[in-house]
Formats: sequence, structure tokens, C-alpha cells
Amino acid sequence: MIWSKRNILFPLKLTDSLLQGILRAGAVISALVMLLISLFLVVESWPVLGQISPVRFFTDTSWHPLEGAYQLMPILAGTLYASVGALLLAIPLGIASALFIVYYASPRLAKWYKRLVELLVGIPSVVFGFWGLTTLVPLINQLHPPGASLLAAILVLTLMILPTITLTAYSALMAVPAEFLRNAIALGISRWGMIQGVALPAAKNGITAGIILAAARALGETMAVLMVAGNVVQYPETFFDPVRTLAANIALETAYAMGDHRAVLFVSGLLLMLLVMVLSGIAGLLEKQRHA
Repeated sequence: MIWSKRNILFPLKLTDSLLQGILRAGAVISALVMLLISLFLVVESWPVLGQISPVRFFTDTSWHPLEGAYQLMPILAGTLYASVGALLLAIPLGIASALFIVYYASPRLAKWYKRLVELLVGIPSVVFGFWGLTTLVPLINQLHPPGASLLAAILVLTLMILPTITLTAYSALMAVPAEFLRNAIALGISRWGMIQGVALPAAKNGITAGIILAAARALGETMAVLMVAGNVVQYPETFFDPVRTLAANIALETAYAMGDHRAVLFVSGLLLMLLVMVLSGIAGLLEKQRHA
């Protein structure tokens, strides 16, 4: 009996130890990759960072690297305006879509609607950009020239991050314990009252995680925004003004950049990584609050 028990327990312990080792190795490799990327960005940026004050990236008169002007603030502003605008549209639409799938649609309709959203996730960003360039930009141009603008970037980014928010909110809502919902129904609470008072608070952390993931994608999106935003380095006064984002700036100029110009583009990459790290820090704080 003892021998047989050992034969049952030993494989389980071996499997657990092996799995734990694989997971630890994966975590270490991921951390090393992130560290190497950060070091690479710092090393490539150092020719500029070691010569000029970082304050100049926010106080120079314009963005003309070949003339020694390194103003990044209009590009950073374009990045934030496009990303925040897309989030303001995508968050309510995504959560509403998830609520519709889980609580309002018939099983057949919910199945096909969810498949449609999953299909949108797999569409390459360049396809969204091409659609925006050939369809959305001409429509905006009829309303207010030039068409390629902050508004076009916001709408294209909204379409791109909407499926992410919808699917993560769907998963979070499906993970709400059924007992919570049954208790709410037993108390005679209406459907919307149950959603507002029980389901959404219980799924809050999962929905927030999806929003942060979508925000990171919006900040780093390159090709689609490059194709529809107009790529003019300026502070937009209206939604119809062209803008340039950090990711698009790197993609546009890296092919011919040399010397300090090239180094400043890596500074743009560092700034993007800093924004993503801020989002990651927010996610960590929310996780601590969840377990507090």
C-alpha cells in the first residue's frame, strides 16, 4: 500500500515541480527581455541624453532634429489625445457590448455577436488603417478638410481597441459567481439593478484590466494611426486638425535618421515605454487594492 501510494503521489509531485520550474523560467526570461529592451533603448538614446538636458524635449521651439530642435510635447500630446479619445468612446461601447452578450441577447444571437467581436480582434492594424484612409478620411474631409486628422485617429483606434474591452469585460462578467446573481433575483431586484449593483462591482477588476490592456495598445499603435492622422507635428486646436503620435513618428523617420536624430527617436521609444510602465503600475495598484 505504501509502495502504491508513493507511485501515485510521486508523479504528481514531479509534475508540480516541473511546472513550477517552467513558470519560474518563463517569468525570469520575460523580465530579462524587458530589461534588455530597456537597456537597448537607453544605450541608443544616450548620444543625445548625455549631451543635452531632458528638459529640452519639452521646451524646444519645434521638432527639427537636423537643426537641433527636439520638441516632443506636440507629438506626446497627439499620442495622448488620440488614445484618451479612443478610450472615452470604446469603454462605454465595449462594456455595453459585453452586457448585451451576457444578460440581454438570446443564446444564439450572443454566440454570433461574440464571434463577430472575436473576428475583429484578429484583423491586422494595417487593414483598419487602409479602411480609415480610403473610407473614413474622405468622409471627414467632406465635413471638414483635410480629413486626415485627430478625429480619424480616434475613430480608427476606437474600432481597434473595442473588441479587447468587450471580450475582457465579457470574461469578467461570466466569472461573477452565479450565487450573487441568484440572490439578487431572489430579492426581486430588476435586471438592470442586478447588473448595476452586483455584476459590475464584482467584475470591476477584470474590466479595469481590459481597459488598461486596451490603453496600452492604443498608445503603441503605429500603422493605422500613421495612415489616418495626417502626421503634422502640432498641438491640435480641434478634432479636425492633423496630429502625429510617438509611434508614428518613429516609423516615419527611422529609415533615414542618423546620429542625434536617430538617438532622439529612441528617446521617443523610451517615452512610450514610460507611458506603458505607468499603466502597468496602475494595474499593480488596482491589484493590491483588490487583495487589501
